[in-house]
Amino acid sequence: MQYLFAPIEPIGLAIAGSALQLPVHRVFCVGRNYPEHAREMGADPDDQPLCFFSKPPEAIVPGDAPLAYPPATADLHHEVEMVVALGDTLRGGARNIAAGEALEAVFGYAVGVDLTRRDLQAEAKRRRWPWDTAKAFTASAPCSALLPAARIGHPTQARIWLAVNDEIRQDGDIADMACGVAGLIERLSALFTLQPGDLIFTGTPAGVGPLRRGDRVSGGVDGIATLDFAVI
Repeated sequence: MQYLFAPIEPIGLAIAGSALQLPVHRVFCVGRNYPEHAREMGADPDDQPLCFFSKPPEAIVPGDAPLAYPPATADLHHEVEMVVALGDTLRGGARNIAAGEALEAVFGYAVGVDLTRRDLQAEAKRRRWPWDTAKAFTASAPCSALLPAARIGHPTQARIWLAVNDEIRQDGDIADMACGVAGLIERLSALFTLQPGDLIFTGTPAGVGPLRRGDRVSGGVDGIATLDFAVI
């Protein structure tokens, strides 16, 4: 097939212990999956269900590359998350995956940060607009290398944390998620045709807060990965 111009190269995520990279297809994100974070954002986790939104592939910033402070905001926030990468078992696409079979679709796990232009999100909430301008901007999702599930299995309990300039801001456990990985895949596959290379940012624990130019951000999910980057 001939194109008018060369297609944009896919974003690749490193795989720990491999020279290969996972090509990123889409980035799904989950809101309100940690009840304490839902509460700190003014939501009632017992009354308001999970919400899903997306980021484009170019949101991903692989590894520990410096992150430029984004335009059009004065209130950039960090949200550390465990990331799930779907693998080649989904070639051709899959819908309505049962929770009992969902983990077969997982290639591996990583840690990422969902960066949010909180001032734009607040305006979007007030006006009942979509969250795209707040969430779906370029370089809004730093992400570590992937650790294959074939090596670590499927963690259900692990510390998840983030520090800014060595000060711990977020400190929780993935066991605190209201909906686990299998359940998230089941729910997403009822809404979308899931494909290899899809990423799922699974939600963030309480303690989100602002970032400024010059900050050094570190975070991790114990037993999976760590991430360290500077905001410039």
